[in-house]
Amino acid sequence: MYYIGVVGSFAFAISGALVAMNKKLDPFGILIVAFVTAVGGGTLRDVLIEGRNIFWMEDPSYIYFILAGAVCAMIFQDKLDRFRTSLLLFDTIGLALFSVAGVQIGLTFDFPYIICIILGVITGAFGGVSRDILVNEIPIIFQKEIYATISSVGASIYIVLYHFGFSRLLTEIIPILTIILLRIFVVYKEIMLPSIYKNDETVDEEEW
Repeated sequence: MYYIGVVGSFAFAISGALVAMNKKLDPFGILIVAFVTAVGGGTLRDVLIEGRNIFWMEDPSYIYFILAGAVCAMIFQDKLDRFRTSLLLFDTIGLALFSVAGVQIGLTFDFPYIICIILGVITGAFGGVSRDILVNEIPIIFQKEIYATISSVGASIYIVLYHFGFSRLLTEIIPILTIILLRIFVVYKEIMLPSIYKNDETVDEEEW
C-alpha cells in the first residue's frame, strides 16, 4: 500500500504541475497545485474515516515524493512537449494507483464493500477535482468525460478479486491496468457520457 501511495503521489504531482504550468503559474503556485492534486483525495478520505490520521502528516515522506514530482515536471518541461499526452499519462497513473489504495484502506477498516468502492473513487478522483478548482476549471468528473466511472470500475474489480481470494499481486495489478487501459481508450476514442441537455450551448446569466 505504501509503494502504491508514493508512486501515485509522484504521478499526481506531475499531473498537477503540468496543469499549473499550462496556466502560467509561478513556481510556488506550481508546487501548491501539485501538492493539492497529490493529497486532495487521500486527505478527504482520511478526514471521513474516524480514527485515521491524515496520511501525509503521519508519514512526511509523501511530501518529498510530491516535491520531487513537481520539480521533475518543471525541469523537464521542454521534454514534455505534448502537454495533453503527458497530462493524460500521469493523471491516469495517479487515478489507478490511488483508487486501489483507497479500496485497500477501506478494507483495513472492515467497511462494507460499497463503502470501500466509494473511498477508492474519492481517493482517486478528488485530487483532480481540487486541482481543477484551483486553476479555475470545471472538474473533469463533473463533465461528460468518463473519469470517476472508470475509477469505480477498477475499485469494483478489486473488491471482486479480493472477495474470491485471488493473490494480492493479481488483486492489485488487474484493477490498476484496467483503469489505465480504459482511461486511455475512452480518451483517444473520445467516448463520453451522454448529455441530459438538448444542446451543449452555455446559458447566459441574463437568460436565467
